[in-house]
Amino acid sequence: MRDDLPEDPLPEGRLLVESGELVAGSMSRTAAGLLFGAASAAVRLEDRWAACLRDAATSAAAVGAPRERMRAGAALAFATELVVTRTRQGRPVRDDGFFTPDGRRRSPADELAEAVVLAARRSTDERWVRHLGYLLGEVAVSPDVDAGLAGRALRTAAGLGWRQLALLAGVGRRDRVPLPMAPLSDEPRPWTAWGAREDVADLQRAGLLDPPVAAPRLGGAAQPRLRAADLRLTRRGVLLHRLLVLDFVRDDAVAAALADLGLPRS
Repeated sequence: MRDDLPEDPLPEGRLLVESGELVAGSMSRTAAGLLFGAASAAVRLEDRWAACLRDAATSAAAVGAPRERMRAGAALAFATELVVTRTRQGRPVRDDGFFTPDGRRRSPADELAEAVVLAARRSTDERWVRHLGYLLGEVAVSPDVDAGLAGRALRTAAGLGWRQLALLAGVGRRDRVPLPMAPLSDEPRPWTAWGAREDVADLQRAGLLDPPVAAPRLGGAAQPRLRAADLRLTRRGVLLHRLLVLDFVRDDAVAAALADLGLPRS
């Protein structure tokens, strides 16, 4: 065999996953190797899960915008990473028909993977991409979450900003990292604080945080001031917190969101 013959080109799907390195770091290349590399790898992915991600990567490979490609590849890399972690924790890939096509329809897993890739491509705040990938991975090991529920969670998540995500993460870890007792101003003067307070109110209106936004009292009587320590995740909020794996949001991101509200570190 001649040494000067060109090597076979890498699959386009693999190149897409590797392109996520600027968002996901070197883990993107590791994930690409697991998905498209030799079967003798030390870490093995479950066949149906790997096939789902390969198909999603191959379908997105034609995306021309470089940053959209990068975000798509990173989301699939994060999904790969999470399932490897969950498998080691004793939570295998589900075996309930989630990866099985139904007549003319693709499998629910394939449809969700495409939806996650599209959401990642559109997410100009690239901090979001990790958690979009995690949603796909978490659903892949969660037989109690059907395709409709996963789609609902993804649609709800798509309407949130990063600061709202960090606030949900902070409320979700309140039992081990207490939230500040200081009251929240209803009409803070600085624009940053006003915007952060609106973020909290929108989370309440979306049914993700309790207590709900208080209705005005008759006669204009003053309402008790809401404190960060009063906030709780609703059941809808618990679902979003779980599927987006908000336990992995860094403490400094939560602290920054609280600081935007004008609250001290807990």
